[in-house]
Amino acid sequence: MALKGDLSNFSTAQLLNLISLARKTGTLSIDGEDMARMSFREGKLIYATLGSDSENSLAHILQRGGKLSQQQTKAIEKRAAGTGDKQLGHLLIQAGYVTQSDIIQSMRKHILDVAYKIFTWAEGLFRFEANKLPPPDRITIPIDLDSVILEGSRRLKEWEHLQDELPSLDICLKFPDQPSTRLNKINLTVEEWKVISFIDPKNNMRQIAKANNLNDFQIRRIVYSLLQAGLVEIASQPRAVKKPPPTRSQKARAEREAQKSPDVKRTIVNRLIDRIRRI
Repeated sequence: MALKGDLSNFSTAQLLNLISLARKTGTLSIDGEDMARMSFREGKLIYATLGSDSENSLAHILQRGGKLSQQQTKAIEKRAAGTGDKQLGHLLIQAGYVTQSDIIQSMRKHILDVAYKIFTWAEGLFRFEANKLPPPDRITIPIDLDSVILEGSRRLKEWEHLQDELPSLDICLKFPDQPSTRLNKINLTVEEWKVISFIDPKNNMRQIAKANNLNDFQIRRIVYSLLQAGLVEIASQPRAVKKPPPTRSQKARAEREAQKSPDVKRTIVNRLIDRIRRI
């Protein structure tokens, strides 16, 4: 029997903590802002997908990781249609496109990006199916869940702050007329330099993110740091930009959390642990 529920009752952090404590093997599916799946073996995260199959193919994962160009990705997908990820990875290594380390690093980053994205979801239906694992042709990377939960929870708090500061990705940016800091005296990351190269009052944050393969969290974090350093400033932003009001499920969750005592919360979690262990 599969375990089912709603993220308005149990957060992603709670679900992952339960799976880790019970050392479960199986797949957690979440139908929220998109369709996501995370697979586990003995309490460790080993695989994750978000969105369509094409977005989770090895070639696209390597492209997002900067290991393949867009042209290379299209050519590889055309020639290797129907090839499993493991076989494709072996062929790419033999052809000199990537190394084994490139594949491991890109897959690990992809899995973690999916997991951290789900932490920001306040709504969604989840379903845990015991002993269900990815197809054998997929590349799996074991990742300790304790570190995922800690980093995901930290990112959730940062995400909420960034949404308050930069509520819309339609904001356009420009360089200050009288910059207080010189770029040659600032140590910027590769990603920050890439964003800097696209700064123009005609380009909004959404366009800059797409051009650099950055997700919503990454572009907000980089732009916020550039704003704080005085390297860029807001050129224009949509009218009446404000944080959307909380949904009914978010309000209900907040009310339930406020009403529950620690003992009640502990009892609910313990019951859910027992259910997962029985699956």
